Amino acid sequence: MPNTKALNEEVRDLLDLLDVARLVVSTLEMDQVLEAILKSAMKLTGTSAGSIALYHKETRELEIRAHHGFSQGFVGDARWKVRQGGLTDKILKSKQPTVISNTTNKAFFSNPLAIKEGIKSMACVPLVFNEDIIGVFYVDDFTPRKFAKRELRLLYILSTFAAMSIDHARLHDSTKKMAVTDGLTGLYNHRHLQEVLEKEVSRGCRYNAPFSLIMLDIDDFKRVNDGFGHPFGDRVLKKLADVLRSVIRDSDIAARYGGEEFAVILPSVDSVQAAAMSQRIMAEVNKKMKGLMKGKQPLTVSVGVSSFPADARGRMELIEKADMALYEAKRLGKDRVVQYRELSRSNVA
Repeated sequence: MPNTKALNEEVRDLLDLLDVARLVVSTLEMDQVLEAILKSAMKLTGTSAGSIALYHKETRELEIRAHHGFSQGFVGDARWKVRQGGLTDKILKSKQPTVISNTTNKAFFSNPLAIKEGIKSMACVPLVFNEDIIGVFYVDDFTPRKFAKRELRLLYILSTFAAMSIDHARLHDSTKKMAVTDGLTGLYNHRHLQEVLEKEVSRGCRYNAPFSLIMLDIDDFKRVNDGFGHPFGDRVLKKLADVLRSVIRDSDIAARYGGEEFAVILPSVDSVQAAAMSQRIMAEVNKKMKGLMKGKQPLTVSVGVSSFPADARGRMELIEKADMALYEAKRLGKDRVVQYRELSRSNVA
């Protein structure tokens, strides 16, 4: 005679897993999926808390992407370094689930925050995809307890779902990034620049928020291609992109506008601030591009700047006016910054 209670429990577990599986295949929103997986794991194991953390192999850091049941003090620092000889280090090396029925006096369980939080028991499952660990799945309790084989089996299934969703989301993000990225320089492409500009104009109109646009062009770039060849010209473009990435703020958007022309959107920067920032960018670019020409005439750039709303209130108008300022910088001898407001004052425009 079959055990009706055990059979009903098995059916409930399968239905819960089916709900999670449906979500995994129906959305590419990683955080949403991980939240659902974590809640399901806590429900199926009867635990009070849990978390899912992504592993960054290059820096040996973990980053919490979903959590429940912990104090803000415990999850406040959402990214931390894996400590040599610690619990996570043990899991990463073994690639095997680790169960701790009682954390008291465990040598490898010495994280002061975890001890202060009062974690007394836990099950930790590495998230493995294509034999690489991409994260760790934890369910925790604040009293000592054992985990049944059924619970560990369900955690393993859920960890597989979590690993799949992380891989799918990363692939999706990579595909999206390729669609908005210039293939040569790795900066944003022309289309994405136009989209961001449109959004900045809308935001500026709604909240009366200023921003500025820089158009930057390598002086006499034809001389580079003709004298050193197009492969060297490509190296110059890549180097310029690297320099731009290193000098702009995290909130700024740098893009390859076309050919040897680049653009930078400076959110929340008015025309006065743009003058100083564009000079700094130009100086840094010229300084770091010097050595590329092997003793020949050094590379320089010309820069044109327009600002919202001082110079223009529309996307195309901003581009046109930054371009006019850039053209004036070229006309005046290159290797300089010109703001559109300087043109309007001198009635050149």
